[in-house]
Amino acid sequence: MKLLNFILVAILFLCLCCQNPNPNVTQDGEDEFQHLKLDRQLNKKDKKFEDLIYVPIYSDIYFDITNQNLLLAATLSIRNTSFSDSLFVSTIDYYNTEGSLVKRYIDSPIVLMPMATINYVIEREDTSGGPGANFIIELSSDNSDAKPLVQAIMTGNSGNKGFAFSIDGYSVK
Repeated sequence: MKLLNFILVAILFLCLCCQNPNPNVTQDGEDEFQHLKLDRQLNKKDKKFEDLIYVPIYSDIYFDITNQNLLLAATLSIRNTSFSDSLFVSTIDYYNTEGSLVKRYIDSPIVLMPMATINYVIEREDTSGGPGANFIIELSSDNSDAKPLVQAIMTGNSGNKGFAFSIDGYSVK
């Protein structure tokens, strides 16, 4: 009986340890986008600033002759740079190398309060985007002078070599 209990506990432990936790879930177990959802519809006439941002994501790169294809983790960072105005995010869509939609991250607008930031992590093992992956982000604000910052930060390592680089998103509107 003790052996059976030990085996069950060991299997449970292995199952829990092998799970890949979602890096975008808060410590309370809530998706970080969920608590940012807007509780009203965005009014088109109130949008004094609108933009569509393209952000390239490199989920793998050629690193050296011995390890040609190296997988990378990526973090999409959307930052509201205003001290006084909220930023509304209506679309966060992830596309693969072929241009096909891989995932739609939000289904209704979210709000970023002044000086707030939201990050979304693409884990290194997620190869669904391929080397030419990208995000399309739709933003708006009540302030015509809004200047949000949208970036992607890629990180990786090979043996004892670690590296990171960032890429700014740019307007395609």
